[in-house]
Amino acid sequence: MMVRGSDRLRILQKRKRIDKLKTITVTAMAVLFAIVFLLPIILTFTNSFMSASEISANYGSIFATTDKGGKVFVSKTVNLKLIPDMITLGQYITVLFKSPEYLFKFWNSVIYTVPIVIVQLGIATLASYGFARYDGRLKRAIFFAYIVMMLMPYQVTLVPNFLVSRSLGLYGTAWSILLPGFFSPFAVYLLTKFMKRIPTEVMEAASIDGANEWMIFSRICMPLCKGGLASIAILVFFDYWNMVEQPLILLPDADKHPLSVFLSKINTGEISLAFAVAVIYLVPPLLIFLYGEDYLVEGISYQGGIKG
Repeated sequence: MMVRGSDRLRILQKRKRIDKLKTITVTAMAVLFAIVFLLPIILTFTNSFMSASEISANYGSIFATTDKGGKVFVSKTVNLKLIPDMITLGQYITVLFKSPEYLFKFWNSVIYTVPIVIVQLGIATLASYGFARYDGRLKRAIFFAYIVMMLMPYQVTLVPNFLVSRSLGLYGTAWSILLPGFFSPFAVYLLTKFMKRIPTEVMEAASIDGANEWMIFSRICMPLCKGGLASIAILVFFDYWNMVEQPLILLPDADKHPLSVFLSKINTGEISLAFAVAVIYLVPPLLIFLYGEDYLVEGISYQGGIKG
């Protein structure tokens, strides 16, 4: 059956309208989901410029308690406001200049997170090179143990970490947080998968040309795994920047707690500062993500292979 030119044109126009409608629908749904996911961050940022009295009037009842210690029913009293009645920097001035305890806890987070990221990557690069370069029953058994440890939720290992740190005299010190973080299996597992994507012919050719193991490791594997290292560093930073259980169990002194613990224990007297502290807490991971977004995407999609 022959289709006339006018009929073919109508069919093409109909298909274009359907495709355009699908595009509009998908875009609208994406925008809606983006707004839903971004709304808490937008509320936190805008509310950080509210005055203390306005925050207490709108959100104070969430944290209020009765005389007997019970919680107040808040479903009819909470007032979510996107735009403050009056913009003020009072909360930031208090946090940054008048209450150094918040900045002190912020630097506690930095002191715990940055060394863990650096040392964990250093250990992971050496261990991953061994797992990817050599084979054998012992290697497979050790790597299987890494997988089992990685699959365990951290809450399962809290009690053993507590017992070990107390027996070694590390309980209550920063080392009780740092040492388990240094030897986390997460980075080793992921980086091993990256290195296994490097063709063995490349390493064999370098070995024939006279390169020793250190030269193969530093001049071939590390440059090819640069995207993987960056993506793993970002993921590890996010993980330990947001840690809560570890310091709560292993650090009885509240002065040594990171800022993440403070944000999980907001009380009535700190409502007016909570939003400003939350914004300050969001700045480092946000900057790292914006700076390393390309590396993160490249590391996930590239997976240690060689670009053509």
